[in-house]
Amino acid sequence: MVTEALAEHVARWAELFSSGDAAGLDQLYEDGGVLVPVPGHPVTGPERSAANTYLLSHGVPMEARVRRCYAAGDIALLVVDWSLKGTGHDGTEIDMSGTATDVLRLGADGRWRYVIDNPAGVA
Repeated sequence: MVTEALAEHVARWAELFSSGDAAGLDQLYEDGGVLVPVPGHPVTGPERSAANTYLLSHGVPMEARVRRCYAAGDIALLVVDWSLKGTGHDGTEIDMSGTATDVLRLGADGRWRYVIDNPAGVA
């Protein structure tokens, strides 16, 4: 079922993030996939990878839960509640959360990938 596959995609994202696997995260995007690390500032390619690597550098695990999932053919819109809570590598307490609005496309290989990863949602 589409909803289950997308929920598994989000769970995989959180797993890779929590383990610090930047290369694994990058495989969850289309080649031209966009990340919006700061509202109004989309990045792609090496800048996208650098932004994800920066977030991973805190060393804090991610929790994520799909709130809504809408799919039309090979395109899906996800609304995802996420949080990063814990003590970073430098001893700083991290407490971040939000609701993402993400667009994914189903590839010919049967895997969903981010076209747009917008962790700040409508902020």
